[in-house]
Amino acid sequence: MPDFEVVTMGRVGVDIYPLQTGVGLEDVTSFGKFLGGSATNVAVAAARHGRRTAVITRVGEDPFGRYVCRTLAELGVDHRFVAAVPGLPTPVTFCEIFPPDDFPLYFYRLPAAPDLMIQPDELDLGAIRAAGVFWCTVTGLSQDPSRSAHHAAWRARGRRPLTVLDLDYRPMFWSSPDAARAAVQEALPHVSVAVGNLTECAVAVGEDDPDAAAAALLGAGVSLAVVKLGPEGVLAKTKDHGVRLPPTEVEVVNGLGAGDGFGGALCHGLLAGWPLARVVRFANAAGAIVAGRLECSTAMPTTAEVERVLAAGRVGESAA
Repeated sequence: MPDFEVVTMGRVGVDIYPLQTGVGLEDVTSFGKFLGGSATNVAVAAARHGRRTAVITRVGEDPFGRYVCRTLAELGVDHRFVAAVPGLPTPVTFCEIFPPDDFPLYFYRLPAAPDLMIQPDELDLGAIRAAGVFWCTVTGLSQDPSRSAHHAAWRARGRRPLTVLDLDYRPMFWSSPDAARAAVQEALPHVSVAVGNLTECAVAVGEDDPDAAAAALLGAGVSLAVVKLGPEGVLAKTKDHGVRLPPTEVEVVNGLGAGDGFGGALCHGLLAGWPLARVVRFANAAGAIVAGRLECSTAMPTTAEVERVLAAGRVGESAA
């Protein structure tokens, strides 16, 4: 079995997105069907940069589950760790598109999402241990057995470098923000990189100031804290170095996949061993490209596309 450069674990589904902008779902008359789910999108994004990538997730025994596996293969992501859970449907997600900054999401993950049914004893711990990057999301901590599976994976990995926690907080999956914070606090000692926006950082560490949030994440034991600031850009800090970048300008079509595009590009840059400023600049541009497109997974840019955006106009930076 090959060693994967990037292994992600977590949410998957089918995105049913309107093909009309500025229209509520009650009035939409046409939709597109796309592969979705944050951990899955990050895997696709990393694969678009040529990385050997796999995703650990679960689907239903239904046509949408077959669609997920087929589309992963088409997009260059190994799906050997994707299995079907009898009796549960593959999740679907609808959104509304009101650019530049209003994209309501409607998750259909009942009676339970298959991707939260991953069992600890189902994991290929060897593949997880060997991966260059192991990427998980906070959503996967919202329910057992998935929560226990995540901790089993982290124990096997032994907090290797590039063990990433995407703070990806979705309030509808939690009983309260306090419950999510407790789960994140328990997880942070096991990971070396944390990535999230200001809202997610506030839930994770109780700080919504960028510098304070980064400091709190570093204080919790991570080696790299990345705080996404939306229209204000991004802040990334280690204990010894920091960089703050303005946003890459883009005419926003749908902002929902930008963070996942950022994540896959972040994986690529970290694996390449680039300086922090180059990694974040590249990821920032990748996220902006996705924000300028309708869908998520199939919107992920190639390395060449990102480099063209960067070559068109240098993205500035400042010490942080």
